[in-house]
Amino acid sequence: MAPYESDDSVTAADAEELRSARRRRAARYVVPATVVGVAAATIGLVPALADSGDPDLPKISAQELIEKIAASDVQQLSGTVKITTDLGLPDLGGLESSLGSAAGPSGSGDGSSADPTTKLTELVSGTHTLRVAADGEDRQKVSLLENAAEYSLIHNGKDVWGYDSKSNSVFHTTASESGGKQKEELPATPKDLAEDALKAADKTTSVTVEGTAQVAGRDAYRLVIKPKDDGSTVGQITVAVDAKTGLPLKFTLTPASGGAAVVDAGFTQVSFTRPAASTFDFTPPKGAKVEEGDAAKAPEHREGLHKGPGDGPGKGSDDLGKGGPEGLNVIGDGWDSIATFDTGGQGVPSGSEVGGDVGGFLDSLGDKVSGKFGEGTVFKTRLINALITDDGKVYVGAVTKDALVKAADAGK
Repeated sequence: MAPYESDDSVTAADAEELRSARRRRAARYVVPATVVGVAAATIGLVPALADSGDPDLPKISAQELIEKIAASDVQQLSGTVKITTDLGLPDLGGLESSLGSAAGPSGSGDGSSADPTTKLTELVSGTHTLRVAADGEDRQKVSLLENAAEYSLIHNGKDVWGYDSKSNSVFHTTASESGGKQKEELPATPKDLAEDALKAADKTTSVTVEGTAQVAGRDAYRLVIKPKDDGSTVGQITVAVDAKTGLPLKFTLTPASGGAAVVDAGFTQVSFTRPAASTFDFTPPKGAKVEEGDAAKAPEHREGLHKGPGDGPGKGSDDLGKGGPEGLNVIGDGWDSIATFDTGGQGVPSGSEVGGDVGGFLDSLGDKVSGKFGEGTVFKTRLINALITDDGKVYVGAVTKDALVKAADAGK
């Protein structure tokens, strides 16, 4: 059976060639891991509003369009983007104030508010506007625009700067040329999200070209990726691919349950001309508090920040066990993959046991379930669900509650 069942069949060799092409270009697109982390949580989750009217473009097969993505080699760009994520999490309400004092003024409990790790939680829900710019492997900039402030992350040569205008705080680290662990490919654009999604494409996946669109004023093809498995919470992924450059301009993940997209990612305005060199210049403002980061610890930043809403369903089953807790195993493959591990402890207490705002929050997230495994709680979002049994075992994936219970029962 062909790995992609559509009018235009794509073979497993084609998918491997896509990955190989990406690895070959990695040597040219390397940035400090600190930049990689925030970029994965920002540019990689950028929604775009399609312009009205569908362009009349030459017919292209799914295989040809995937090859076009693999051959895309955009090195300079600038534009305005938006991030919209809707995981269906309940309003924290009083819980925020209950936990706020423990978090401290920066929201992280310690460190500078300009440290990239403090910005992740701002991007996992709601809509955010950013400005982005890139000039090859040595210069990238992402700016998160807030009501009356701006946060910028700048990579310019060996320097990586984070600046929070609201607190006038600066975070600085230096990229090491000698340490390979301090340099990694930038997985920060809708292109990378599209390639990650295609890694999961096997006999459980349908990949087709379904019409055209205009995104950020540019003509694009619509590549549609659909899981065939009933147990997945992913309905479909739609990627708008620039007809001229092959660069994915928009990435939209809709849940199987319907409704608004969980992740809507793409450009609202984009230019492929070289940004001015001054775009990447940065000098700490007068009076700013500067924190020097440790470049050797940059991979730790990446581990925390690269795990955004776009990561779960796009990962192949071979990747699910990497970087996870000790003893983590993967059940199944493709879109139905479930990661499981044993905490060695007790399950989650009920909301009534905890009490207060925290207890109410737990009850709003969790459903009590039972089966051959005993009893447990399923914590649910519109995309990722997790079952924690009363004896401390965890099952998590982009799958339904029933699929988690079935997996737990099979483990007994």
